[in-house]
Amino acid sequence: MQLFVDTSVWSLALRRDAVVESPYLDFLRSAIAGEEQVFTTGLVLQELLQGFDGAKQRAAILERFRVLPLLVPDLDDHVRAAELRNTCRRHGVQVGTIDAILAQMCIRAELTMLTTDKDFDNIESHFALKLWRPASRV
Repeated sequence: MQLFVDTSVWSLALRRDAVVESPYLDFLRSAIAGEEQVFTTGLVLQELLQGFDGAKQRAAILERFRVLPLLVPDLDDHVRAAELRNTCRRHGVQVGTIDAILAQMCIRAELTMLTTDKDFDNIESHFALKLWRPASRV
């Protein structure tokens, strides 16, 4: 599986003030340790750097992200992201500009998105966005 990790999961993974238990973090750890290829994009990196303060944290984030393959949106991604956003809006679903471009890049590259952001569930209901979900417990 090729995986795109959204800012919501990276934020949980990089927190230093509390240990967070989450099936999303468990999956991220196993993906990094295993055979999964983990992708990112500049928008996710920017969001993370804006949310953490201090030179040490900045350096740690940059060190981790330098090894990840970087997705770069092209012109077609922006056009399709606008279409995605407009289609969702016609169905009563509000989608932010950044979420639209992240979803579009995942669709184009056929990546599974790892996110805790429920806004992507709405996109998935209208487009071929693949979201990772924890196994349901019986």
